[in-house]
Amino acid sequence: MAITVSLVALFGLVLYFLLRSGSLGYGGAFTAAGFGFFLASTGAAGPINEMTAAIVQAIPNL
Repeated sequence: MAITVSLVALFGLVLYFLLRSGSLGYGGAFTAAGFGFFLASTGAAGPINEMTAAIVQAIPNL
């Protein structure tokens, strides 16, 4: 749960800075956020969460 919340915050910050810099329009940001919500409701959400957890656990071993 803590990993998911921190990744949401990280991606939210990246999206915010892309909007502020002008390299991403509001339509693109809305599309990216919508894609994330729809992806979370599919069967792909489980493997994506497992892959993210594995990457986070592997980082200290690098």
